[in-house]
Amino acid sequence: MSSLRNAIPRRAHKERSQPSSRKKFGLLEKHKDYVVRAKAYHTKENTLRKLREKAANRNQDEFYFKMIRTKTVDGIHKPESDANKYTQEELMLMKTQDIGYVLSKVQSERKKIEKLTATLHSIDNQPSNNHVYFAEDREEAKELQSHDPRNKIPLTFDDIPAIIKRKTERSYKQLEARRNRLNQLEKIYMDMSMQKELQKNGRKRKLREDEIVCPTTKPVYKWHAERKR
Repeated sequence: MSSLRNAIPRRAHKERSQPSSRKKFGLLEKHKDYVVRAKAYHTKENTLRKLREKAANRNQDEFYFKMIRTKTVDGIHKPESDANKYTQEELMLMKTQDIGYVLSKVQSERKKIEKLTATLHSIDNQPSNNHVYFAEDREEAKELQSHDPRNKIPLTFDDIPAIIKRKTERSYKQLEARRNRLNQLEKIYMDMSMQKELQKNGRKRKLREDEIVCPTTKPVYKWHAERKR
């Protein structure tokens, strides 16, 4: 019976729209809109009630240093500065962890470059005499088999199928992008290592341009020789 009841065409009831005389008030609020608005209102009301209870039950003698180290400017709470939050040893430890993360990325990128270079047919754009092509699907295999296998003349670059050419070009582009990324990571690693060394104890000074043997755009520092016990 339920299936027959659903087979009878019924009238589609549409939601009532905003009357033309009340168009200035926007869309007519439906029940689902009221539910969302009511939940938001009660959530804010409960939050304010809990804050009032917390303020009423607070300890008059409560004190902590952030009460005098922080301030309110134009009604906005300004938190305490984190400049002196960590000690020199903690800063050195965090710097070491950051350098270790960058070094792991450098090593991972080098392995990916070596693996990608090994899969390509030539290294550093140097042509090779023998090439072995592996088909990934039946279409590529048919294109490779279209060349007469009894012909002893090897395939030239013009005889290579277009699909393999495009894949080879994408591989070389990916290799070039990874090499650029590796160069950027190595520069970041060198800069972070220099910053870490500058944070260590010891007398040092920045060399002038006339004192630098090999001209460079980066600053060069010299540490004073100290006797090690």
